[in-house]
Parts: sequence; C-alpha cells; structure tokens
Amino acid sequence: MRDPREVIVEPLITEKSAQAMEENVYTFVVAKNANKIEIGQAVEKLWDVKVKNVRTMVYAGKARRAMMGRMSRTRHVGRRPSWKKAMVTLAEGDHIEFYEIG
Repeated sequence: MRDPREVIVEPLITEKSAQAMEENVYTFVVAKNANKIEIGQAVEKLWDVKVKNVRTMVYAGKARRAMMGRMSRTRHVGRRPSWKKAMVTLAEGDHIEFYEIG
C-alpha cells in the first residue's frame, strides 16, 4: 500500500465544502491514479476516523493563454493540469479538525 500522504494531496476548503462538513462530508484533492479504496484507507490512517463512503470526480485542466513579451502579438497556448477530487463521508460521530486553535 502507498503512503497516505501520496494519496491525499491536500484538503479542499471552499464555501460549498465547508457546508458539506456540517454533514460529515470532507473534500480532498487526491492523486489522479488513486482509487476509492486507497483514498478511504488513507483518510482512516491519517486522521483515525471511520470512512463510510467515497465519491470521486476527475476535472480536466482548463485551457489558458498568456502573452509572451511586452509588445508581442504571439500567444503561448497551454493547459492547466487536470486533477482529481474526492468527497469522503465519515461515520456518525467522527470528524476531522483542519484548523488548530491555540
């Protein structure tokens, strides 16, 4: 099994994910090649909680354009990297503290 820190890249905290935390659903950016079983095991190992359900979504990178040079008319066309998001539902009574107060 891979190291859990390789599977879970970072927690994804937005307004929508903060509302979902009230219902015991936590959102993470995960490795693109991680599957649901690996994600669940990594969350259980890192935070000592019981995972009930894992949902994953893969987002394609958006196209981006950048001007090259100060007065240049040429454009560099590229893409932002694609990424994978996981929404993990925890068992009743479990929670994860992302912010330490003190």
